[in-house]
Amino acid sequence: MLKDPLASQILAVLFVAKEPVSISQLHQVFPETSSQDLSRLVKEVAEEFNTVQDSVEVRQVAGGYRMNSHARHHETIRRYLKSRPSARLSLAALETLAVIAYKQPVTLPEIAEIRGVKGTSTIRTLLEKKLIEAQGRKKTVGRPILYGIGRQFLVHFGLNDLSELPTLAEFEEILSS
Repeated sequence: MLKDPLASQILAVLFVAKEPVSISQLHQVFPETSSQDLSRLVKEVAEEFNTVQDSVEVRQVAGGYRMNSHARHHETIRRYLKSRPSARLSLAALETLAVIAYKQPVTLPEIAEIRGVKGTSTIRTLLEKKLIEAQGRKKTVGRPILYGIGRQFLVHFGLNDLSELPTLAEFEEILSS
């Protein structure tokens, strides 16, 4: 399968892409191939590619496909690059991000009530990193902005959608261990 010219071309596209590549984007590159065939082919290519080696993987992330190094190699890669992860987040940012991910859409006053502190600068940082986005305004007095996670959140944390987040019961189980 990996020797197939179309499969090789798809892998090349995934290799150079900075963001996850959706089936519709692949269909624009390969208009002669149906979206259904591309979807099937990408899944087959990912499965075979991930089976024949264990340093890089093709994963479904944020509604598309992306080529990443395996998580078990991240520390080695960090040592090689001699740098810390570029997208480090403060504890306040992680708390705010968790509140938004689990309670979205949510307003700044609602976030502050849950966390017990105001987090205007944290919201600004998360917006700049595109981890969250404004999703409109709440139909209440003052019409506060509603926040939700952005696509970059899914990409950053390697999730396909929010259903892959651990449940609160799973968190409790982890904490009790």
